[in-house]
Amino acid sequence: MENKILAKVDGREVRESDLNALMKNLGQNAQYFQGADGRKKLVDELVMHELMYSDAVERGLDNDEEFLAVIENMKKSMLQQYSLRKMFNEITVSDEEIKDYYEKHKDTFITEDMVKASHILVDSEEKAYAILEDITDGMSFEEAASQHSSCPSKQAGGALGEFGRGQMVQEFEDVAFSMQKGEISAPIKTQFGYHIIKVTDHTPKRNASLEEVYQDIKDSCFMEKQEKVYADKKAELSNKYGVEVL
Repeated sequence: MENKILAKVDGREVRESDLNALMKNLGQNAQYFQGADGRKKLVDELVMHELMYSDAVERGLDNDEEFLAVIENMKKSMLQQYSLRKMFNEITVSDEEIKDYYEKHKDTFITEDMVKASHILVDSEEKAYAILEDITDGMSFEEAASQHSSCPSKQAGGALGEFGRGQMVQEFEDVAFSMQKGEISAPIKTQFGYHIIKVTDHTPKRNASLEEVYQDIKDSCFMEKQEKVYADKKAELSNKYGVEVL
């Protein structure tokens, strides 16, 4: 993509890449500068930056002691961060290490019992049984939910999504987690009313596969290595340069 020149100030070019960088720095506020007018304001801002730079150099501000001290502190901080980044960038985690970690800690990688369900909520047991009879006679659960449920989930055919234990009221949870995929419950009562539950999926508690936890293990191994590299480097440099904490 062409890096178009947008303006020239004191012989220096303001380019499309400068405008893109400014918009990126603005984050969410960039939305206020969409369109031709917004673009013009940002280009004007970039031009002002260059004008201020030329003025500062002409006034010799780049040689002010205060400015030079700020630059030196920035240089020190940036060099520290750059050195750390280069050190950490040398860390690698192999597939063999990930697999070995998984085998040694397999029992800690457990996926909890999860249920995916839909429900129909009404205010009386009589209504619930009447709806259940309609479903038995051929009406789809989703249609029955859309027509009769008082829960906002009716807009999605009663779908509640996937949930684990402790996320629903106890009476609802006890029934849902006792059901198999495809089952529809008899009406059950909770503090909210009477529910008819349909379980659309039920995944029992199990050991997660290596593929499921691969990235988590890789991140964990990397963090362990990072901490060790950091500690070893600190000890090495402390011995080399000397440290006295007062």
